Amino acid sequence: MDYVFFAVIAVVGGAFGLGIGYYVRDTKGKRAAESAEAKALTIIKSAEDKQAEVLQKTKEKAIKILEEARVEEKRVMDELKTQQLQQIERENIFGKKLLEIDQTKAAAEAAQAKAEELRLQAEALKIEETKKLEEVSGLTREQALNRIVTLIEEQSKDALMSRYRKLDEMASEEIDRRAKNILAVAVQRQAASHVVETTTTYVELPTEEMKGRIIGREGRNIKAIELLTGCELIIDDTPNVVTVSGFSPIRRQVAKRALEKLIADGRIHPGRIEETVEEAKKDLAIDIKKAGEDALFQMGISMAGIDPKLIQILGRLKFRTSYGQNALMHSMEVGNIAALLAEELNANVSVCKKGGLFHDIGKAVDHDMQGSHPELGYQIMKKFGFPEEVCYQSISHHEDKPKTIEGVIVKAADAISGARPGARKDSLEFYVKRLEELEAVATSFEGVDKVYAIQAGREIRVFVNPKAIDDFGAVKLARDIANKIEAELKYPGEVRVTLIRETRIIEYAK
Repeated sequence: MDYVFFAVIAVVGGAFGLGIGYYVRDTKGKRAAESAEAKALTIIKSAEDKQAEVLQKTKEKAIKILEEARVEEKRVMDELKTQQLQQIERENIFGKKLLEIDQTKAAAEAAQAKAEELRLQAEALKIEETKKLEEVSGLTREQALNRIVTLIEEQSKDALMSRYRKLDEMASEEIDRRAKNILAVAVQRQAASHVVETTTTYVELPTEEMKGRIIGREGRNIKAIELLTGCELIIDDTPNVVTVSGFSPIRRQVAKRALEKLIADGRIHPGRIEETVEEAKKDLAIDIKKAGEDALFQMGISMAGIDPKLIQILGRLKFRTSYGQNALMHSMEVGNIAALLAEELNANVSVCKKGGLFHDIGKAVDHDMQGSHPELGYQIMKKFGFPEEVCYQSISHHEDKPKTIEGVIVKAADAISGARPGARKDSLEFYVKRLEELEAVATSFEGVDKVYAIQAGREIRVFVNPKAIDDFGAVKLARDIANKIEAELKYPGEVRVTLIRETRIIEYAK
């Protein structure tokens, strides 16, 4: 029973507690809802106030903008009215000007018509007067004019001839003066110095003892150098100097460079000499090309369109002389003078400059090829793609009457460069020519490999092919060469012919 009683009490207490809890929650919920509603109303009220404020400000701003727009519109309208008034005023002025122009045109046309009428009246009066004069004189107008002219010619013949001669002399003097002035301007703008080339080159030695090493045992070293270079080495009492003699500047340069290399190296024997001479030839080939490039650079001629082989040929002129004048320096001088003359005479400056520089290019190869240097030069320039007007300069400077103005200019420049005092020395040219003729006579025989003229042309050394010429044939060949020299050449004293037949056998021990 007690358990049932307590259970009932517990159930009743729980139900009562649930009722009280529900009441309390309901009450709190109502209060929270009322509080949220109040807050929402407050927020809405605040938003409505802010909206009203924004609308008020927007309205005020719109009113202000409209007011400013009305003011701007009024200003623009005032400006348009002002411009319209100005346009109307300009149109009125323009109309007045057109009216004035029409009036002036009408007056000018009236004056022109009046002038034409007066001219016709004057012509009629002139014709009438001429007819009356013809009736009185008995001559027509043409007859009277011819008679007057004839009479004036007869009376003034002497005066006219005197005046003609005076004008002709004045013209000749003016032409001569202008020609001299042009030449003077061209020459004084071209300043060049030339040193007369000689036929000897000096090599300095560090000590006197070096002379004996250059000569070698039984002269084998000096013989090898002379054989390979074609030059004569003169070793005398001059202290610390060896003289290289030879008419070819290229050969002398090879010999000089080879000697300098041997002296610096210290090893002097035939094998080393042969190697050094080859090295010297290669170095000289490089220097020859550089000389050609330097010449083009100094002349202001682009190397882009010029074949490197032609530049090499041009550089060879550095070691060629013409009557003692360096051929490359002469060619550069001719090119510069020709360009200056062309500027004064309004000729083609480019053709004159390039033609002047290459006008003697044939001299670089005339030792190796048959033909005169003008023809060789023309063929060389044609081969390397030069235009005809430039190629022609190689021939024009030896023609009496060149066909083009550029040819005349290059011919004149060549004469200026070569004829000025001190530029050339005839005796050297004759000397070199004699040595060349000596070598040419010897090389004309079959079996001859090399020929070198030495000792100022008093001796020639002839190297023959040992397979083509035997010992007996060598004796006969030396005699034949001497006889041909006696028959064809003129020379002072006597010429010694030294014929060398050498067999060289080389083997390698491996």
